[in-house]
Amino acid sequence: MVFQAVNCRRSYSKVTALAPTRAELLPLVAAAARVADHGALRPWRLIELRGDARERLGAAFVAASACDGSEAIKLAGKPLRAPLLIAVVASRRVSDKVAHWEQDAAAAGVAHLLTLLLDDAGWGAMWRTGSLVRTKAVRTLHALADDEELLGWLYVGGIPADCKPGVRLSIDPEEFLGVL
Repeated sequence: MVFQAVNCRRSYSKVTALAPTRAELLPLVAAAARVADHGALRPWRLIELRGDARERLGAAFVAASACDGSEAIKLAGKPLRAPLLIAVVASRRVSDKVAHWEQDAAAAGVAHLLTLLLDDAGWGAMWRTGSLVRTKAVRTLHALADDEELLGWLYVGGIPADCKPGVRLSIDPEEFLGVL
């Protein structure tokens, strides 16, 4: 069952206007929290963006990019591609044993597990990043603390009925699995 979920994982660049409710999302977040997390620091947090919060994010994109005209309109519309965005934040803790990179990996793990759980629940998701993720305007909008970094957003919505199957080239695992 897990193998099938991972082996069939795909990103949905286009989703419908339907989205999971907060009540539907909470158990998925609780399950994603089971990610490998050295020291059980839980060095992450998630932020829901729905409705006009997505428009405010679009405005932050425009402010951070200093573009105008049609480019600004296009950029401002990017967060409106899905009814729900989930910001993934690496929220680093003070630790003598767990380095920041390892805490960031735990936060990324939560995001990836959450995409698998959303898929299993019948939702489409795509993890989006980009050059604006760590800009001042975007940091300010998300009210990030000094010890936090935004890792991107999960764009979440319904899976369109006419959605084509995902295409992903398979790999030769021998090329990626070495022996020491």
